[in-house]
Amino acid sequence: MKVRATRDHAGHDRRVRDPRTGQPLAPKAQPGYYPGFSTIRRQKFWDAATRAVVLKRVNQVPPIRFFNPDEVRLMEALAGRIIPQDDRDAAHQIPIVPHIDHRLAEGIIDGYRFEDMPPDGEAYHLGLQGVEAVAQHMYQRGFVDLDPGEQERVLVTLHDAQPPAGDAIWRRVAAQRFWMLLVQDCIEGYYAHPYAWDEIGFGGPAYPLGYMRLEGGKPEPWEKDERRYEWAAPAWAISDQFHPLGGGQATQPAGQEGTH
Repeated sequence: MKVRATRDHAGHDRRVRDPRTGQPLAPKAQPGYYPGFSTIRRQKFWDAATRAVVLKRVNQVPPIRFFNPDEVRLMEALAGRIIPQDDRDAAHQIPIVPHIDHRLAEGIIDGYRFEDMPPDGEAYHLGLQGVEAVAQHMYQRGFVDLDPGEQERVLVTLHDAQPPAGDAIWRRVAAQRFWMLLVQDCIEGYYAHPYAWDEIGFGGPAYPLGYMRLEGGKPEPWEKDERRYEWAAPAWAISDQFHPLGGGQATQPAGQEGTH
C-alpha cells in the first residue's frame, strides 16, 4: 500500500487544515465539494471514442520525452506549488507534468505566441534555468531543495515580474509570461483529468448523453448536491493570499490566452 508523505524534507507539514480546529486534514481519494460523485461511473452512457479518450487520461500516463531528469524534478516541485495536491491520497494524484511534457514533445501549440516569447519548448528550458537562478540567489539552494514556503517566495518574484536574478535569461523569456504559461499548462493538465472533474462536480462529456436541466443551476439526476469543503492553507503558505499580477503594475496580457 502506498502512503503519501505529509511532510517535506525539512519537516514542514504540507497538509491543508481544518479552519475551525487548525488540525491537518487527512488526504482523501476525492477532495472537493461533491463527495461520492464519479464521472467515470457514467462511462456506459458515452460512445466508444469518448470513453477511450477519457479512460486513457486515467490509465495511460504519457512517458517523459521532453524534459531531462533534473527538469522533471524541478517541474514536479513547481506543479506541486501551483496546484498542490496534498489533500489527495497517493492513488488519486493527477499527473500534471507528463501532460505538459507530452504537449511539448509533440509540439502542440495554440497556433501563435507573443512576439517577445521564444517557442514554448525553448521558453520552458530557459524559464526553468531562471527559476534555479532566483532560488540560488535568494536561498543559495536549488528550488527542489527549498521548503515549500521558500519555493512560494521564489514564485512570487515571477508573478510580480521582478525576479532578482537571472537577468540574461529573463531578457530572452519574459518572467511574467513564463509564469502565466506555466500556470496555464498546470491548470489544463489538472482539469483535463476525470479525478478533477469529480472534485468540481463536472458531469463529463455532454455527447452523446446530453444535458436536460439547462436553467436555474439545477443538477442533473445523476449529479450530487454540493457540500461545502472547508479547508485552510498551512500556516507557512503565502499562495492563498491575493496579489495583482505584475505586483500591481500595469502590464500587457501575460498569458498565452489572447492575441498579439
